Amino acid sequence: MQPVALKEWAVSVKALQEGKQIIVMRKGGIIEETRDFRLLSHSFYLMPAYEHQRKELLKPLYYDDMDETLVNWSPDMGEMTLSSYAEVSDDIEIQDQETLDRLRDHHIWNDTFAEERLKWKRKNPLHLLILKVYKLDKPISIPMKPAYTGCKSWVRLEDGIPERNMSPVMPESKFAEERDRIRRAIIDL
Repeated sequence: MQPVALKEWAVSVKALQEGKQIIVMRKGGIIEETRDFRLLSHSFYLMPAYEHQRKELLKPLYYDDMDETLVNWSPDMGEMTLSSYAEVSDDIEIQDQETLDRLRDHHIWNDTFAEERLKWKRKNPLHLLILKVYKLDKPISIPMKPAYTGCKSWVRLEDGIPERNMSPVMPESKFAEERDRIRRAIIDL
């Protein structure tokens, strides 16, 4: 099976790799084939995306993290580095602001970011993906292809991806504890 990658803000990928959060919020990219988000695979590489990151949509504590992601980036990069892999534990659909607000302590984004994600394509739910993230023991450099650019959630990795050993970002017990905290935040009123 051809490997896939989920495109996500580079600062979010950094937070996932460092165990600062275990969630991403998806509605679908502007040029999404299906016009909304669909979970293409339950396991995938995380592909850092840089173009649409906006510092003002992060909590101030994470401004420096975003700056760090931009140090070696340029819009005409010939290669992309993949350094993490994820497995979806849960795909939870969120329809309302009240539920979204209860997740505020579980991610790096500010309230404006979360609200904008929920309101965009209003008739579609916001997908909250709870991810078990793995750090690749050795990052993979791949050539940047036109098919990897643009505002879309998923890319099919065209070149063969070498097998890599990987280690979980957090122990299973810590991951389970954080996943349960997120679930309780959504369910408890």
